[in-house]
Amino acid sequence: MTDLPLRAADVLARRLHAAGCRFAFGMPGGEVLTLIDALERAGIRFVLTRHENAAGFMAEGVHHRDGAPAILVGTLGPGLLNGINVVANAQQDRVPLIVLSGCVDEAEALSYTHQVLDHQAVMRPITKASFRLNAEAAGVLADKAVAIAMGPRQGPVHIDVPISVADAPARPLPAPGRGRVAALAPFGADLARAKTWLAEAERPLAVVGLDVLRDGSGQVLRAFLEHLQIPFVTSYKAKGVLREDHPLCLGAAGLSPLADGHLLPLVGQADLVLGIGYDPIEMRTGWRHAWDAGRQRVIDIVAEPNRHDMHYATLEIAGDTGATLEALAQGLPTRPRWPDGAPDRTRAALAAAFPQDAEWGPGAVIAETRAVLPETALATADSGAHRILLSQMWNCTEPRGLVQSSGLCTMGCAVPLAIGQALAAPDRVVVSFSGDAGFLMVAGELATAAELGVAPIFVVFVDASLALIELKQRQRQMANRGVDFGRHDYAAMGRAFGGAGVTVRSRPELRAALEAAMVAPTFTVIAAEIDRGAYDGRI
Repeated sequence: MTDLPLRAADVLARRLHAAGCRFAFGMPGGEVLTLIDALERAGIRFVLTRHENAAGFMAEGVHHRDGAPAILVGTLGPGLLNGINVVANAQQDRVPLIVLSGCVDEAEALSYTHQVLDHQAVMRPITKASFRLNAEAAGVLADKAVAIAMGPRQGPVHIDVPISVADAPARPLPAPGRGRVAALAPFGADLARAKTWLAEAERPLAVVGLDVLRDGSGQVLRAFLEHLQIPFVTSYKAKGVLREDHPLCLGAAGLSPLADGHLLPLVGQADLVLGIGYDPIEMRTGWRHAWDAGRQRVIDIVAEPNRHDMHYATLEIAGDTGATLEALAQGLPTRPRWPDGAPDRTRAALAAAFPQDAEWGPGAVIAETRAVLPETALATADSGAHRILLSQMWNCTEPRGLVQSSGLCTMGCAVPLAIGQALAAPDRVVVSFSGDAGFLMVAGELATAAELGVAPIFVVFVDASLALIELKQRQRQMANRGVDFGRHDYAAMGRAFGGAGVTVRSRPELRAALEAAMVAPTFTVIAAEIDRGAYDGRI
């Protein structure tokens, strides 16, 4: 294999392998055969899926384990377009997804129309960049794509690969062209002002977001918050950046009006709000201008300047999270904060709002699963009412312990995310939580799980309704329309695709199913039947 002529596709694949990529996902067509061959030659395993959208989420699942860019492969026309949703999700959920598509050669496209469309025109609005592969500059382009995808804030980059270019002779770069990017921290008057505010604050509060995960500054964050005794809230994607049983942790926020009823008043009481790597793309409208930079001191530590206008800061620091926190904390003494104990009361109120001891229902399913599975279990969540409840109740002890689509909030992501996680971390228990409608969108990927030999636990909340939308209909006093569907045998689907399947209607049944699933050689579908309206008053 090493004596074969080096093709442009080989250079691209080798650069991706050098960036840490070990898996690529998609569905082949004739236009990407050379590309897939090159990926495999370079040591990147190509995984055949049933749909390109699910392929992108499997790739994301792997990324959350190995930290390397995710890779989605789509053939020209319908193949690439099937992945539109997951590419848009990568843009809004800050996922470094490399999207590789095959395309007809430019000269041929002038007189050939079958399946021909402008891929780059489609991709540009939903990616950080879109390129067309050039044989002479394949290595440069690959390095550029990885750097853009992994740079703040992370996101998708598209590379269109013409058929003849993929096969064209190429030469590799002599060495990787990019070195380490130095971390930036504040200095001078801005640093002095921020340190003064921190020293003077009696009621500081931190809102922590996913930029901290990219910076890898979790340990610095912990030392900073503990030293200065600052309670904190995380976004859903930042859950677990510090263990959620930490005494300063107030849990996660994003989409729950019930949780916000307790958290937002506390935010309003703070005399200093620190947005630490906080990206408001995850938050519902209730968090728009949740703090007042005219009345409160607000310091934003962000990966890129504020262009969202969801909130404003008195001082905005665009730089590395960890380096900034180290600079801010230097020389500041530790002392008690919040003399009235308001954060402790808020924490207790939140625990009461999301009880763990319900006899049955969605909360009981979540609580029982968390109690049975090991602390190290990895979880994924689909969009829907269950995700809001899960994000408040599922205790995370590590970053990315719960993975979900919280920027785009798309359905159909939990099952493929779990398959990707299980493939990349075969020694970990992996569980996904889906509503029945979201599960039906991607049920065909059970075949992918079976063929890969992975054994996630797929928990499905069965109520035969788009529960969150149905709840919103009732809240607006609208008639029930377009949200109900039939009850189906989801456990039988699991068995039909070569896994295990069981239907449960109580906590003891669920416990038994989970215990069996953890030692099963195949995946398991657990269909948890719950009542309609089970989320009323709980999210």
